[in-house]
Amino acid sequence: MKVVLALGSNVGRRFDTLQGAVDALFDAPGLEFTSVSPVYETEPVGGPPNQRPYLNAVVVGRTMTLGPHAILERALGVEAAFGRVRIEDWGPRTLDVDVIMVGDLLSEDPELTLPHPLAHTRAFVLVPWSQIDPGAVLPGRGSVAGLLADIDQRGVRLRADLALQPPG
Repeated sequence: MKVVLALGSNVGRRFDTLQGAVDALFDAPGLEFTSVSPVYETEPVGGPPNQRPYLNAVVVGRTMTLGPHAILERALGVEAAFGRVRIEDWGPRTLDVDVIMVGDLLSEDPELTLPHPLAHTRAFVLVPWSQIDPGAVLPGRGSVAGLLADIDQRGVRLRADLALQPPG
């Protein structure tokens, strides 16, 4: 199954945190690295005012053994390893790892809605994802390219000076 994860950081050494997250997510068995997007800088969406801009990227992997909840547990564990503290909704964070999709699964589970319930509205997810998988489809929503055509992409700035490396 294809697994799409969105990464974001706006506290501390943002780029180093994103690279560390890529490495950590694929360090344990069960999730195989496929690709990682370019890095983008974006303004915070929602949350308290005066936050630092985010660095965002999307990473794609494959699994034949992990279920959605195991992937979520891994994502939460990586967030915790990088000092993620959940104090306020959409507040500043060292690391955010969102499970965007797992295969073509559709789920209304309160712990893990699939696909991610807001992914289709978030340029900071769709823009990087479209760069590494131009034909991507968000289950239940349609093509990523089509979704991008319907949302505002201003404020999503490529950081050509930053390039995440494959794990290892």
